[in-house]
Amino acid sequence: MSVAERPADGLFTRYADAAPYRTRDGSLIRELMHPARHASQRQSLAEAEVAPGQVSALHRHRRSEEVYHVTRGQGEMTLGGAVFPVGAGDTVCIPAGVPHRIRNIGAQPLRILCCCSPPYAHEDTELL
Repeated sequence: MSVAERPADGLFTRYADAAPYRTRDGSLIRELMHPARHASQRQSLAEAEVAPGQVSALHRHRRSEEVYHVTRGQGEMTLGGAVFPVGAGDTVCIPAGVPHRIRNIGAQPLRILCCCSPPYAHEDTELL
């Protein structure tokens, strides 16, 4: 494969082609890799953006474990009974069934890479 060739369909996503949408918790999300549209089978990867002063709704996922990796901004994470600050470079594991939310406490958008296994599904999100 030459440098100019792309992998087969579904193995590559261009950020600009991932249209944002709102999830049940109110986050603005871009699905970067999801089995519904891509070749991944057991996980999904999305970028979430939370505007300054905004907070996602408290929720949990019955089946999916999530990993959040903060790439930009400052936030306050609620994970079960714990509340703690997070910022660029921090990573949080959210076990299935654990209530969580994230608040943007900074002046710039809070951006988070969210990996879910099994893959994210609206019907797996329970608002609390």
